[in-house]
Amino acid sequence: MPKVLRNDEGQPLRNAMKRQQLTLDELSEKTKAVDPEGRGVSPATIARLTGRGSTARERTELRTAWLITEALDDRMHALFSRMPSHSTATVERSSSDADEE
Repeated sequence: MPKVLRNDEGQPLRNAMKRQQLTLDELSEKTKAVDPEGRGVSPATIARLTGRGSTARERTELRTAWLITEALDDRMHALFSRMPSHSTATVERSSSDADEE
């Protein structure tokens, strides 16, 4: 599944939660309500996406970002940006990375 990056180290997510006065647990519950499967996003995952410390996560699955965006009733591009669709490597290789020891 495609990955997306959180914007500005999660600040837009924190701002959206603050505007709506939502805790991690409350946002998690809201994601369950918009999830067709009813699973939602765990408070721990939301904490990693909104966090600033060593456990913070910069990228997540598109589905996770969609559920959070829907639960916050916000715009996806305001909270997340797409990952580059092509490799950013500038070194050409004569063999695949799997062949390296």
